[in-house]
Amino acid sequence: MTDPQLQRDVSDELAWDSKVGSEGIAVSVEDAVVALRGTVGSFREKREAQKAAERVCGVRLVDNHLEVRILTKREDADLCAYVRRALQLDVLVPATVDVAVKAGCVTLIGTVEKQCQRDEAAFVAGNVRGVTDVRNDLLLTSPVQLTSDVRHGIRKALERNSKLDADSIGVRIVNGMVILTGTVASWAERDAAVAAAWAAPGVVDVVSRLQLFYY
Repeated sequence: MTDPQLQRDVSDELAWDSKVGSEGIAVSVEDAVVALRGTVGSFREKREAQKAAERVCGVRLVDNHLEVRILTKREDADLCAYVRRALQLDVLVPATVDVAVKAGCVTLIGTVEKQCQRDEAAFVAGNVRGVTDVRNDLLLTSPVQLTSDVRHGIRKALERNSKLDADSIGVRIVNGMVILTGTVASWAERDAAVAAAWAAPGVVDVVSRLQLFYY
């Protein structure tokens, strides 16, 4: 697929997605790398724009340079209270999570036991009106040591996932870090593989070296 065609497809996908206001977004493509520039009205919209671009067949990478411009800004103290309240209401987010806010940017601080809790906290914070960015500084506390059984469990999880060709994905474990290698056919497959690795107990980091290969 040529870069001009990919640019049109990404622009069409952004316009098609009702969660994204595409009027203020400019799309450029070079060597299948998509750059998004312009302004959006919320951090969630910025995140959704990236997801929409990644869905398009042929996209190799998305550089998201979108700026969040809030028309009605909240004071940092008020925004901090709203984010804390949203986190407290979510059953997946533990009480060990706290926040700091500066100029609309939310920093998540504290500890969690699982990556899904870390992801959930970032998702919830990013959905609060007035947030311009989210920095996830939550630390994983993992008392479980990774063994060959964990690697086997990750491989079985990849095999169970209907989205994935598990034979094309390699799994290595180094000092609590899972390294994924091989090829996938889409960003959705990449995300599914990474999520499967994070779900294993004891994982402190997942490094994706997966290459996108469009058939």
